[in-house]
Formats: sequence, structure tokens, C-alpha cells
Amino acid sequence: MSAGSARTDALTHREADWAGLRVLVAGLGVSGFAAADALLERGAEVLVVDGREPADGSAMSERAHILDILGARLRWGSEAVSALPDEALDLVVTSPGWRPDQPLLTAAAAAGLPVWGEVELAWRMRPREGAAPWLTVTGTNGKTTTVQMLTAMLRAAGLRACSAGNVGTPILEAVMDPQPYDAIAVELSSFQLHWSHSLAPEASVCLNIAPDHVDWHGSLEEYAAAKGKVYANTEVACVYNVDDEATRRLVEDADVQEGCRAVGFRLGTPGLSELGLVEDVLADRAFVAERRTSAAELGTLDDLRAGPDAPVPAPHLVANALAAAALARAHGVPPSAVRQGMRDFVPEPHRIADLGVLRGVRWVDDSKATNPHAAQASLAAFEHVVWVAGGLLKGADVDGLVAAVADRLRGVVLLGRDRSAISEALARHAPDVPVVDVAQTDTGAMDTVVEHALDLAHPGDVVLLAPAAASMDMFANYGARGDAFTAAVRRLTGEG
Repeated sequence: MSAGSARTDALTHREADWAGLRVLVAGLGVSGFAAADALLERGAEVLVVDGREPADGSAMSERAHILDILGARLRWGSEAVSALPDEALDLVVTSPGWRPDQPLLTAAAAAGLPVWGEVELAWRMRPREGAAPWLTVTGTNGKTTTVQMLTAMLRAAGLRACSAGNVGTPILEAVMDPQPYDAIAVELSSFQLHWSHSLAPEASVCLNIAPDHVDWHGSLEEYAAAKGKVYANTEVACVYNVDDEATRRLVEDADVQEGCRAVGFRLGTPGLSELGLVEDVLADRAFVAERRTSAAELGTLDDLRAGPDAPVPAPHLVANALAAAALARAHGVPPSAVRQGMRDFVPEPHRIADLGVLRGVRWVDDSKATNPHAAQASLAAFEHVVWVAGGLLKGADVDGLVAAVADRLRGVVLLGRDRSAISEALARHAPDVPVVDVAQTDTGAMDTVVEHALDLAHPGDVVLLAPAAASMDMFANYGARGDAFTAAVRRLTGEG
């Protein structure tokens, strides 16, 4: 097999010589299919492997059929992914879910074969001239919201833009679109960044760092290092969270292009080269000519409200808006378009979604808060909360979360497999807070949960589903969990 990388080093744009490149694509998910399809279109020789056998009629089977017609070779089963095939290869392109210690990938590294993720491939598939700049976003929490806000701001400025990467349009599809984009807002997970090597974004941000996916990366340090790769080779602005010192350190350690600036955002009065909040005004002291003495108004908290009767935007939503605004301003978007983008933004379901005031209590679905860091940000948005929590903690420590929010808790209703860990943390840090343990795991469990939550709530309180845990012990995904909560609230109040 070929162990050299000279050929792949030259593949820096789609007009390069891809013909005859011998590529193994690891995994036939959505990203693996997109990678194989793009490589075949450029004339590469593609072998696709996956440990699963495609089931008849499945999406995977359909993808396999298409690639077979296009000329790819396909291999399935554990043997196909346990080692490198005994044939010459120039490159391995891996799906983001494959861990670095997967045997085939470790064998590729040992053989000196380049290993790219689909994001790296997409960057190298950009046109030689006129490629849309990338504005890249990572972080433990808030990535999708920030990317979608950013896209709304870019579009409000009259630009053809899209959300891509870990959300929205597959990144290869965005790059290969026959009608070029003016800019692409790219959400990047730590998995995708681990397998990326040559990205050079126009502007980049890491929103925050909290323990997550440590099992995949091997340690918190490796996880943070993967997140830090978002800043590598940035051209105009590395945006960081002033209130999260880890993100500043990542910027300080980054190797960026000449002239690139560090720009902070904070939930307070902005300093020089920062965006921040002055009372209810989102202000920019980074991208204005007279930033030493003045700031530009980008909008107000009212511009972020879902409606006139909606609660004040949660602090983490404001932080996401400031991060998105910093990236938009780095691209040259005027303040008026930033404001309009905030007004146009429609949040994804189950992200601190206001279900309204029912029986004097406000009900909020933040099922997307699937780890303690996200749940803490959600709970911080409200003064008096009946907290609905529990699920699969995946080894996460909840003591810090409970200690931080104890004074906000009116009561807690727990469900899911790892609810006892949260109960024990509550006993240590909030012993006077009433706790209801719901052991049910059937479809009626959420009705029981909301009935208990209503019993614990006082008029003016918020009942908040912010589980701090994954959902797969009881639900197909966090969306199904949020749907169940919403439906139970509607039934309880006679509206369902």
C-alpha cells in the first residue's frame, strides 16, 4: 500500500488531480456517502467499508446501491473494518463517529496513510477561485443556535448563505453546490475537528468548553485540543468567550494567519475588541473604527424574544447571539443586518422552547440540554424553577451543576435510568428542596412527571425540562423526550 502523502498534499482544491486516487471511505452514513460520491465524481477509485450489513429497504442499502452504480467497491462486516485491506491506498476518509483507536484507523496511522474527515475533504473540494469563506463554530453547547443565528444575519445582509457541517446542509453538498454561496456558517463537532487538518476559516469561535465526549477523545485535554483546532489558520478573527477562560487559552495557543485578531464576547459591558451587553443593548467594540471610545449598537434583548409575551432571553441565548454577531461582523455584515438576523432567527425545537403559561406556571422544554453544562445554562435563565431532570448521564458529574443552581430550585422531578445520581447530589447540595422520583419507564411516565411538577410549582414559577442527560434510556432521542413533555403539559391543562 502507498504510505506517502505527497499526492494528497497537492489536493488543495477541486480542480486538482483527483483521478485515480485510491481512497478507502470508512463508514456509509450520510457523511460517508457524501464523501464517496464526491470522490467518485472527481475520478477517484473508492472502496467503502462498514461494519454493518445494509438491511433491505434501509437508507444505507439505498446509498450502497447508488454507489455501486457509480463504480465504488463495497465491503461489509466486522472483517471489513478490523484492518486495512491488502491493497494499495493513498488516503482514508473517515466518518466523524469513528474513534481514533478504531483498528482500521490506527493501522492507517501506523502505515503513514493520511486520514481525513469529511470536513477536511470538503475544504479540499472547494473551487480554486471564488470559494465561499467559512465561518466556523464549535463548543460543548450552543453550536447549532449560534450557526443558525449567524446564517440569519448573513441572509439579512443580502448574502447567499447556509448552515452546514454538523447541522443543516451536509458540508460537501454546500461546497459542491453549482450556485456558489457568499459565505457558509459551519458547525463543527469535536469529532469533525479531530480529523481536520488544513481548514482556514475567515473567522472562528469556540463558545465554551465543558466535559463531554471524553470517552471518544480519551481525556478532557484531548477533547479541548480538538475544539481548539477550530482556530487554526483563522484569517480575520478568533472569537472567544471572555467568561470561559479555556476558550481564551485556545486562542492564545492557536497558529493563525498574519493580522488575525482575538475578539471576545461577554454578558457584561464590553471591553476593547469585545462584544457585550450594556443594560439591554448588544454592543460591538471590536468592529468599529473608534472602538477605543465608542461602540455600535447591534440590537436589544427584545430583538431576541420569541414574541411580546415570551420571557426575557436566557443568558446563554444572548451569549450565542453575541458570538454569532462577532462572526457576522468579521465578515463585514452591518449592524442593521445583525439586528434583523436576530429578529428573523427561529430556534430549533426543544431548545429552551416556551410552551406558555398554563395554570399560572410557565412551562419550558429544553430537552436538548443533554449534559450538565447545558442544563446549568438553562436553569440560570430562571429565578424559581421546578426542574425536570434525569436520563443517561454517561458518567457525567452533576455535583457542580446542583451546587450552582440549588438556590433557584422550587422542587425537582426525576426520571430516567441515572436519576439516583442527581438525587444524591441534591441531598448533598440542596437538602431542603423537595424531590419526586418517578420510576416509571412506560409511555405514561411524562404525564406523571408533569402532574408532580405542577404540585411543586407556585404561581409565577417555571417548570423546566432540562435533563442534564441523554434520552436513549427511555426515548428515541431528545426530540421525542421533548415531544412527550409538551404533549403531557397539553393533556394536563386540557389543551391536548
